[in-house]
Amino acid sequence: MVISLILPMQQASAADVITVSEAIANNTGTATVEGYIVGIVSSGNNGNITCDYEAPFNTEYNLALADSPDEKNIAKILPVQLTTDVRADLNLKTHPENLGKKIQITGNLKAYFTAPGHKDATSFSFVDGTPPEPQVEEVKSSVEGQVVSKGTQVTLSTATPDAAIYYTVDGSNPTADSTLYSAPITINEDVTIKALAVKDGLKDSSIAEFKYQVALSGLRIHDIQGAGHNSPVANKVVEGVEGIVTKVVDDRNFYLQDLVPDNDSNTSEGILVYKPGHEQTEGNVVSVNGQVKEWVLEGYSDKLGTDLAMTEINADKGQVATLEEGQELPESIVIGMFGLQQPTKIIDNDNFEEFDPNEDGIDFYESLEGMLVEINNPAVIAPQKYGELVVLPDRGEYSRLNSAGALNITEFDYNPERIFVDMGDEDFVAKSGDYFEGAITGVVSYGFSNYKVLTDAEDLPAFVEGNTKREITRIHEKHKELTIASFNVENFSANEKGTSDEKVMRIAESIVQNLKSPDIVGLVEMQDGNGSTNDGTTDAKESADRLIAEIAAQGGPEYVYTDIAPENNQDGGQPGGNIRVGFIYNPERVSLTEGTKGTATEAVEYKDGKLTLNPGRIDPTNVAFEDSRKPVAAQFEFNGESVIVVANHFNSKGGDQPLFGKNQPPFLGSEEQRLAIADIVNGFVKDVKEEDKNAKVVLLGDFNDFEFTESLEILKGNELTNMVEKVPFNERFTYSYQGNAQVLDHILVTNNMAKKTKVDIVHINSQFMEQHGRASDHDPVLIQVKLDKVK
Repeated sequence: MVISLILPMQQASAADVITVSEAIANNTGTATVEGYIVGIVSSGNNGNITCDYEAPFNTEYNLALADSPDEKNIAKILPVQLTTDVRADLNLKTHPENLGKKIQITGNLKAYFTAPGHKDATSFSFVDGTPPEPQVEEVKSSVEGQVVSKGTQVTLSTATPDAAIYYTVDGSNPTADSTLYSAPITINEDVTIKALAVKDGLKDSSIAEFKYQVALSGLRIHDIQGAGHNSPVANKVVEGVEGIVTKVVDDRNFYLQDLVPDNDSNTSEGILVYKPGHEQTEGNVVSVNGQVKEWVLEGYSDKLGTDLAMTEINADKGQVATLEEGQELPESIVIGMFGLQQPTKIIDNDNFEEFDPNEDGIDFYESLEGMLVEINNPAVIAPQKYGELVVLPDRGEYSRLNSAGALNITEFDYNPERIFVDMGDEDFVAKSGDYFEGAITGVVSYGFSNYKVLTDAEDLPAFVEGNTKREITRIHEKHKELTIASFNVENFSANEKGTSDEKVMRIAESIVQNLKSPDIVGLVEMQDGNGSTNDGTTDAKESADRLIAEIAAQGGPEYVYTDIAPENNQDGGQPGGNIRVGFIYNPERVSLTEGTKGTATEAVEYKDGKLTLNPGRIDPTNVAFEDSRKPVAAQFEFNGESVIVVANHFNSKGGDQPLFGKNQPPFLGSEEQRLAIADIVNGFVKDVKEEDKNAKVVLLGDFNDFEFTESLEILKGNELTNMVEKVPFNERFTYSYQGNAQVLDHILVTNNMAKKTKVDIVHINSQFMEQHGRASDHDPVLIQVKLDKVK
C-alpha cells in the first residue's frame, strides 16, 4: 500500500495572500485567500445565498469565509467549496470546532452559489500553524455503482498500510467494535455497507458508505407488470428482461413486448423502457437491465397529481443489449367484437380494490399497457384534437351512437369503450361520423388522463368521410312566436387573436343561416373590446358592434346588444378578457323593457311586474360567484307580453379529476360552487313567481353541467322545465369532451311556458373541426315559445 495522508500547506508569505474582500472584488484566477471560518452557505428560496452561523451544521461540502470572525453581512462573505483534498479536516459538519478559526486556502476564484466564490481548493493551513491530525485514508470498494447481480463479491481496501477496516451492514455507523473486515463480502440482497479504517497513531478515517441493490433476474415482462395497476417489483432493479421492440417513441423511450407470454389475460406483456440514446429500432430483440418504476410519462403528476403512472424499466444507469435485429413483431391483440371486448358501462366501481378487466374499463386498458393492439374499422366519434382521434371499433355498430355518430354520456355511463388514438398529426381533418376501412395498429400507452393507442398518421388505413353535416334549425319564424337562443361564442372579442375575420363571419352565419336570426340570443363568453390585453378595459361594445355589423352584412337583422360589464378580472376566464354573458335582440320584434341598467355590483330584484334594474345582475356580490360569471337578467316585451330572460355561465369543470385517473371515483371539486349558484338562480325565479305567479322566465346559457346532475335539478326546482330534456336522446348534446358527447348548454322555462315551447339543439360546432365550418366549441340551443295567454 502507498501512504497518502492529507498534509497542510506551508503558510504563504504575506505578499502571496489576499483578503476575502479582495477575493470578492476580483474573483478570477488562482489565489490563496486568508479569512475566518464563519459558517456554511446555502441557497435561499429566491436563489440568493444565505449563511448558517451556528452548529449543528448540515453539510460538509462548503464553508463561509470572512475577514472578520463576527461578520454577518452576506455581501462580505466568500463561499468556499470544499474539495476532497481539504474536506475531511475543514468541514464544519464533523469539525464544528473549526468555527471561528483563521485559515489560508488556495484554489480558483470563480462564481459559487451564483456569487463570487472560491473553488477547486488544493491545500490549506490554519494561520496559527497547528496542522490537522494525520488521518487514515477512506475505505474504497472494488464494486462501483449501486446495482449488482446476486452473489457479487465486494472487496474493501484503504491506501493507508496496516490499517484495520471495520464495517456494518445494518445501516449503523461502524466503530472499532464492529465486524472486522477479513474477506470479500458477498451481496445476496439489498444492503448498505458502511466502513471505517483505523490505525494507531492516526485519526480514524471518515465513514465510507456503499449502497447496493441486487438485480432481480429471470423475470418476464408479465411478472413485472403483474395483475394490477402497480408493479409488484416497483423500485426494484431487474436484469436480463427480454422482449422485442414494438414502438420507438423517441430517442429516450421505446416499448418492449415479451415473446414468451403467459396465459393470464390480466397481466400485460408490454412495457415502456427509458434509455436515453438507446438507438433501437422496431423488430430488435433486446435484453434490459434497469430499475422498475411507476412513472407518469406525460400528464399531471406533481401539482394536480391525478394521472395514472406507467410501469417502466428505467435503464438510464442500466443496459440495453441487442440480441437480434429485424425480427417479426408479435401478433397484435384485436379490441372489439372479434377480439377482446372492452367494458361499455363501467370505468371503475370498486376504488381499485379488485383488478377486473372484464368489468372495469380502467382495468381493461391497464391489462394491455404497452402491448400491440388492433382496432378494426374504427369509427371516429369526436373531432380530431391535439393530434388524437377518439374511436370505436367495428364502425361503432355495437354502440348506441347519436345522430352525429358520436357517443352520449348518461348518468351512469361515461363510455369506457372510447379508445384514444394518438397519431401525432394535428392537421388531420376528421369529425364525428367519419371512419376508417381497415385496422389501426399501435401500442397502448397513457398520457394526460387517458389510455391511448400510439400509432403514426402514415400508418392509418383508408379514411372515409361520413355523412354528418352541420344542421339548420327546424324552427321557422312565426309572427306570434318568440325565438330565443343560447350560444357560447368561445372567447369572442373584436381584437382577440382567436377572433379572426373568419370566426366573426362564421358566428354571424350561424346566427343568420343556422339559427334563422332568433329574436333574442343569449351570448356566452363575450370578451371586452381588446380581448386578453390586460389593461383594465371591460367594455364589450366594440366586440358586440363587430358581430352585429357582420350579422347585418349577411342579411340578418340590425341587432341591439346589452350586457353589464364585469369588474376587471373578477369573473374568471382569460386574464384581461373579462368574459361575460350578454344579449343581442332584434328591435323590429322585441324591445328591452324600459328601466335603469345595473352596475357590476348591483343586485336586481322583481317588483310590481318589472325588474328593478334592466338588465341587472343576480346577487353579484355573493361569494358563490367568486371568480365566475354573474347571471344577467333582462326583461323584454314581445307582442304586448313580457318575458324575463336570464343569461348564465356557471363556473367551469376545471380542476375536476379525470375519469381515467388514479382517484376512483374522481373528485369533482367544481360541483360545490355550481350547486350554490344553481340555488341562487332558482331562488331568483322563486322570488319572481311569488311576486307574480303568471310571470314568464327563461334561463339560458352554459351551465357547465349535465341535464341529470344535481345542479340542474336544483336549478329547475319546482318552478322550471329544462327544455333540453324534451330533445330526443340521440340529439341531446351540445359539447364534446374527450369523445363524450354531452349537454352543457341548456334553456329552462317556467312551467307555465313549457307546453307552448318547442326546442332544437342545432348541431353546428361540437362534433366538427374548423375545417368543417365550426365557429365555436359549443352547439347553440334554440326555443320557440308562444307567449300570449300563457299562464
